[in-house]
Amino acid sequence: MENKTHVLEFVLLGLSGDTELQSLLFGLFLCMYLVIIFGNLLIILAIIIDSHLHTPMYFFLSNLSFTDICFTSTTVPKMLLNIQTKTKTITYENCLSQMFFFMLFGQLDISLLIVMAYDRFVAICHPLHYMVIMNPQLCGLLLLASWILSVFVSLLHDLMVLRLYFCTELEMPQFFCEINHVVQIACSDTFLNVLLIYFDTGLLGVIPLAGILFSYSKIVSSILRISTTEGKYKAFSTCGSHLSVVTLFYGTGLAVYFSSAVTQNSRLSAIASVMYTVVTPLLNPFIYSLRNKDLKQALIKLRNILSIKGSFISSSEKCS
Repeated sequence: MENKTHVLEFVLLGLSGDTELQSLLFGLFLCMYLVIIFGNLLIILAIIIDSHLHTPMYFFLSNLSFTDICFTSTTVPKMLLNIQTKTKTITYENCLSQMFFFMLFGQLDISLLIVMAYDRFVAICHPLHYMVIMNPQLCGLLLLASWILSVFVSLLHDLMVLRLYFCTELEMPQFFCEINHVVQIACSDTFLNVLLIYFDTGLLGVIPLAGILFSYSKIVSSILRISTTEGKYKAFSTCGSHLSVVTLFYGTGLAVYFSSAVTQNSRLSAIASVMYTVVTPLLNPFIYSLRNKDLKQALIKLRNILSIKGSFISSSEKCS
């Protein structure tokens, strides 16, 4: 009989085994997580309350902010809980759930980025037909297609993991259940799982990036044909924030996978994973708010509304 056991839990080694660093890591990641939540929530609220931002571009941006909140919430709270309780374990069921939602919102992030690239392509290259092409029906269909694709891919990966057996080596040098590490520690045949991971990476990772680069090549050529400097600046400013986010997301993600392929230091790979799982969602609100004049005005309007409501509540309490 082979030594196959029913897995009850995995061990997440985390970012560091040094007990003296745990309090520092807890405070650092708690602050980063709160900034991600409130920063992206502010963008969503600002877009909702400002009717001038009810356009396809900001519709997808609000969904991207929601996705970033969910994407980070699949990993950071569990890591904070493990640090606080001084445990490193995660149950088999919770590991499968975490993998599913991590891949779901990660793939949704990629899908939204390519949809937003297409939106900018239509806005710059076909400005007169923009509102006709990017109508509410198409925007809704693009969002629905992104969700369906993300759910299907995540569910397929999870179902493929269910067929694996695990022996005694249940430690993962990560702070969350990442599909690559879960497959690596399995003691049964993982050929189909590895094949699916490579196929998924190529079809749903590299091809969308090629589509985004193609869109921006057309955008740049259209911008260069604009005669005035002011027109060029205005056209580029509408897609500069999105291009920055794409560069940050894909740059950090590819850096993680290339570094893990080159180096044998798995703890270093776990630290690098923080870049695209935490740092990218953390910087997205700052990139869009600092580089976008319309969003800045919407945030100011939101601040004024909140301050008026706060003054009204405080005056009501004094009267009572």
